[in-house]
Amino acid sequence: MTDIQQWLNKHLVRLNLVDEMDYENGFSRPSFSSEEKQAHEVYTEIAKELGLHIYTDEAGNRWATWHVDFYTPTIALGSHLDTVYGGGGYDGVAGVLTALGAIKLLQEHRLEPRKNIAIICFASEESARFGVSTIGSKAISGLLPKEELESVVDSEGITLKEAIETFGLDWNTIDKAEKPQSALESFVELHIEQGTQIEDQQADVGIVRGVACPIRLQITCRGMANHTGTTPMNKRADAFTAIAPLITYVEEQALQMNEQLESPLVATVSTAAIKPNAMNVIPGEVQLGIDIRSVNDEAKHELAERITHYCKTIEQKRAVAIDVHTLVHNDSVFLDNRIQQKLQKASDKLQMKWVAMDSGAGHDVMNMANKWPSGLLFIPCTDGISHHPKEHTSLSDLEKGTRVIAEFLQEEVR
Repeated sequence: MTDIQQWLNKHLVRLNLVDEMDYENGFSRPSFSSEEKQAHEVYTEIAKELGLHIYTDEAGNRWATWHVDFYTPTIALGSHLDTVYGGGGYDGVAGVLTALGAIKLLQEHRLEPRKNIAIICFASEESARFGVSTIGSKAISGLLPKEELESVVDSEGITLKEAIETFGLDWNTIDKAEKPQSALESFVELHIEQGTQIEDQQADVGIVRGVACPIRLQITCRGMANHTGTTPMNKRADAFTAIAPLITYVEEQALQMNEQLESPLVATVSTAAIKPNAMNVIPGEVQLGIDIRSVNDEAKHELAERITHYCKTIEQKRAVAIDVHTLVHNDSVFLDNRIQQKLQKASDKLQMKWVAMDSGAGHDVMNMANKWPSGLLFIPCTDGISHHPKEHTSLSDLEKGTRVIAEFLQEEVR
């Protein structure tokens, strides 16, 4: 094990608030929880050990800065430390850890930067608790819809506002976390891939071109609930049997469209709710949630239109009414070409094989890219498993990511 691998391993477990990474039930640090705050405190301790200046902004993002001069540009790195419930210990953590590790490497090489370097530990990236993702980076980028979020609640009825204030923040001032464009020169995030493209192509790292933001549809099919034992089969308005073909239709259409697409899409019927959901009652209402993603926005829109049309054909054939509601319709985010080229150059210099790719998952970088030139570097994720206790990235891959970030920074700040 190399010296930097030993350092990474030591601080990986620290940031995860454990003594070892093998946790059968995974890690749970929900947004604005005491566990997330505790992880932020550990991050602060590590950053102080590196001599970095720490402060927390109004939205709970914690900044650690290698400060050179107030009037010089700032290069920013970062990711998050919150998790889904029972998730892995690398999603988000890898980006924070390798950014800190890159600073350590540069200090060991006695680099004297001519620009400031800031590591941002974003608050509340995951949507697991409140159904709202990337709150911290939205606040920094000026994209936080504060008025819409105040009354959002978690599964225990705690509002987002209450959680933020319990976290030690002031709800009334969280939007003041927004930074002007002049505050940063650029931003780079490292993340585990959460897929297998790097592994499949036997590469060392992935350099991301675009982030596939979703279209999310909520399909509500209404028939009529009735007694399962007394209602004849030819006199039913069963909402479940009426809408059921849509599930396979979504998969079939996505596969068919991908035969013609250069940038493929993915589509998932990922939620289902049946009412009244009783063994002796014919389903009177079914609600399906559909998630469609691709960097090809036209393809996403086309599939959404096909789904809408298919629902109309079901209405015509069956005694049901179907409502198609668009919950989310976000255009994809394309990252800065120059940052991509610099990450490619850094990888080449280190003799690491890189692959250009797109991200099917959202990350804080997609908000930062709205205001600053931004890049996203992926490292492998074993078997593509993520958001699961078996999520894993090797120390060797963490070191590779750390060294690419350090090489990128060395060229940017000297």
